[in-house]
Amino acid sequence: MKKGFSFLLAVILMAGILTPSALADDVINEKLGVPIVVYGANLSESELDIVKKDLKVAEEAEVEELSVDGNDLIKYIPGGDRNARMYSSAKITRQEEGEGLVINIVTPDNITQVTADMYATAMLTAGIEDAIVEVAAPKKVTGHSALVGIYKAYEVSGEVLDTERTDTANDELNLATKLSEKAGVDKDEVAKLLTDIKKQIAEQKPATKEDVEKIVNEQLSKLNIQLSDADRQLLIDLMDRISKLDIDFTKLNEQLSDMASKIKDKLGDIDPGFWEKVKEFFRNMADSLKSLFS
Repeated sequence: MKKGFSFLLAVILMAGILTPSALADDVINEKLGVPIVVYGANLSESELDIVKKDLKVAEEAEVEELSVDGNDLIKYIPGGDRNARMYSSAKITRQEEGEGLVINIVTPDNITQVTADMYATAMLTAGIEDAIVEVAAPKKVTGHSALVGIYKAYEVSGEVLDTERTDTANDELNLATKLSEKAGVDKDEVAKLLTDIKKQIAEQKPATKEDVEKIVNEQLSKLNIQLSDADRQLLIDLMDRISKLDIDFTKLNEQLSDMASKIKDKLGDIDPGFWEKVKEFFRNMADSLKSLFS
């Protein structure tokens, strides 16, 4: 009888270990705030439901929900169209200083132009760092409105973004997508090119635009990327602007290098000791069953 009771108690205890509450990240961070989810304003009700599911909004203990429309677009991206249709959405979870950026495009087939690395390099140029950012869209879109949503989320959370940096970041993202879409350069190569140029700017600290041009040309040659004279000049002009901003380019490069290894499923974040408890329980359960019937 004692053995049977012990076995039953073990089952009850194990059920407690495996309940969803033990797995869910249901703690509200009072220091950094709750995740902020920003939806494209032109999503239909059914599309909104899809995006919420993709971003796992229901799994959060609490979230702040916003939307972005054409008015936000022209506020954060000069020259944007107030009547633009906004569909791509993002969930932003602030992290402790030094954690870096983790960008996860959860619907990669529907974000056609902007890659995770492109989002990261633009965000860091804008001065946004130490966050987990998840991007989703219910249909094929370029992905630009998600960046607008990220800017809005940061201002809502109390941050003040430097407009010169956000303007430059927007131009960087536009040039990155232009090079990949129209100049035929692989998207990953574009991200690597931008990162490598910034790294060299950080190391060499170019004093003149001619110095920046030399860095750009060297990196284009190193990666064997051929650009038209017009696109090459756009890149030089952009990097000259970036070289004059107060950016820690070395940190940016380190974050991009580390980014891929940080993107993982939530289950991968469970303490490895948890799985040892699971295995130990089933070993004990097997022993208990043998004892019950022996």
